[in-house]
Amino acid sequence: MYKTILVTDRLETPPLDLEVITFEQYLEDYPKRGEPRTRVINLCDTEHYLSRGYYCSLLAESRRHRVLPSVNTINDLSYPEDSAGSLDPLQTLFPKVVGELNEPVVLDIYFGWTEAEEFKKIARSLFDRYASPFLTATLTRGRNGIDLKVAQGNLADLGTAEQSTFYDRLKIFTEQVWRSPNRRNKFRWDMAILYDPEEATAPSDAEAIKRFVKAAAKVGIQAELVKSNELKYLSQYDALFIRETTRIDHPTYRLARKAEMEGLVVMDDPSSIMRCCNKIFLHDAFSYNKVQAPTTLVAANSDSETLERIEGAIEYPMVLKMPESSFSIGVYKVKDRDELKVKLETMLTTSALALVQEYLYTDFDWRIGVLNGRAIYACKYFMASDHWQIYNHDSKAKVGQAGGHKTIPTFEVPKNVLDAALKASSIIGNGLYGVDLKQVGKQVYVIEVNDNPSIEHEVEDGYLGDELYMMIMQEFVNRLEKRGRT
Repeated sequence: MYKTILVTDRLETPPLDLEVITFEQYLEDYPKRGEPRTRVINLCDTEHYLSRGYYCSLLAESRRHRVLPSVNTINDLSYPEDSAGSLDPLQTLFPKVVGELNEPVVLDIYFGWTEAEEFKKIARSLFDRYASPFLTATLTRGRNGIDLKVAQGNLADLGTAEQSTFYDRLKIFTEQVWRSPNRRNKFRWDMAILYDPEEATAPSDAEAIKRFVKAAAKVGIQAELVKSNELKYLSQYDALFIRETTRIDHPTYRLARKAEMEGLVVMDDPSSIMRCCNKIFLHDAFSYNKVQAPTTLVAANSDSETLERIEGAIEYPMVLKMPESSFSIGVYKVKDRDELKVKLETMLTTSALALVQEYLYTDFDWRIGVLNGRAIYACKYFMASDHWQIYNHDSKAKVGQAGGHKTIPTFEVPKNVLDAALKASSIIGNGLYGVDLKQVGKQVYVIEVNDNPSIEHEVEDGYLGDELYMMIMQEFVNRLEKRGRT
């Protein structure tokens, strides 16, 4: 539950039902003993380095108040040349009217909103990039097209009508985005669960998601399901739990990165996503840290020398993998040189590198769920019918696409399997991981570590039931409380 205060360097008091204080009051009266978590909207002039507005945001961050704008945003807006080119991707959002632009267009943007309907997408995107109460954006025709420049706005430059509009947007922002604190007074924290109900291979099914929400409520977290294209204002939340398949070039990674920068507890964090999503990294990390894994080579081309090198180290059949793949998609088995060459050539058209790995036949794959260095669940995933993987994506029938499963308590898992899983996951971090392993006789091979692992009702929770969801939500609580103490 947050308390919101406005800090201003202006004489008049904004017409708002919020606590409004001067910079001097904020400097002298805060932080207060036993104060609730506090959000600060800094309305002071931040145009100049070491101004009152600059120090307001700096002090807010040192006091662990969540502030808008942040010091980083103030600096970014003060030195736009340091981020030259960072606004180029927004060119695609320009409305058609800019093609006929003869004179500069200046937009006043209040909390991501602008009056000009055709420029609303630009305004929202600029607020995402530079989260600040008041921005001005200028579009001009340049030598190579339309130039876009962004600056910090100054309330003193606004007329009476514009100031009234600004305060209206501020009221909407605090009530609908940052939310009034008395609406959720029975919960200590707010969490966004990133979830796409339309995703065919989502990490959690609808029933599992319901149980996560229920478990969150039991430990004092108000969890809200949000799609990636709806999650515009991360600052209203304390935690982000990603239950959508993650990729690097994807909103899941960008939102995780942004949430981490804004101080949210994130699971899984962007470093874990980066490390787990790329099998090149995993192969290199396993080799360096002496984690036993199937023999693996990296191929950058499909010429004769490369094919001979592969055949000298790995017998047919062998497995080819795209560096970024999940749920057995982008994974192929080849039986001879012709198939190897054709498949490599195809894969290398979309990726600079591909992995070639020895094929190890087993009736099932182990999946060990690891949370903060502790094994919390264990599953055996059996191969799909008449197929060599646990998923058969080429099957025309939905029934039978996946093999069966068996969930067992972790204390029944062979010690060498658990040890290998914990060692492999420790290389990645302290998040929530699913470690895939194969057991051939007495030998255990780590296939990969997955961030954002599958947790589905009556599959991974088959032994622990609701306790599995409680364990994960309690880990969020532990991290949130630790964040509050540091």
